[in-house]
Amino acid sequence: MTESSTPSNSSLSSKKLAIIATDGFEKSELFTPKEKLESMGADIDIISIGDAEEITSWDEKDWGEKITVDKQIIDADIGDYDAVIVPGGQINPDILRTNENVVSFLKEAAKHSKVKSIAAICHGPWLLAEAELIEEKAITSYPSIKTDMINAGGKWTDSEVVVDGKLITSRNPNDLPKFVDAIANSLSH
Repeated sequence: MTESSTPSNSSLSSKKLAIIATDGFEKSELFTPKEKLESMGADIDIISIGDAEEITSWDEKDWGEKITVDKQIIDADIGDYDAVIVPGGQINPDILRTNENVVSFLKEAAKHSKVKSIAAICHGPWLLAEAELIEEKAITSYPSIKTDMINAGGKWTDSEVVVDGKLITSRNPNDLPKFVDAIANSLSH
């Protein structure tokens, strides 16, 4: 995908996105999509679990930057959003996939006509598997969870970005440019 195919700075001005995360999200996999998609005009809510007002990223080998939580998952309505993004890291999706409200939110997102994309990167597809969204779907992820994706019925491939219906998946922070472009393109049609 070339730069010219990236939507313009105001192309997402009517779009509202949910980024679902908790402590331990991979720093770049939340901040990069948030910054890039907001620069295109999107309105983004950081949605978390529990009652923390802030969550802390994981940045390579230690805790990193914090971000303010806009809403708790129990207060979030999928009908408010055009897309859902799940950043990776090992900690974040592993905690989130044990939360029934998060899993239900993703299942609702898959069925809701307003939601154009459900995007997950790195270990984030663990959450898609828990929500039973990847069976018979083309998918990618961080290589260490390839077997988990296949065991959940996914058709795993080693690609920068894979789009299958509403699902958008990528492998790691190096894939963020293609990941963000795929999310933006799903919302501009």
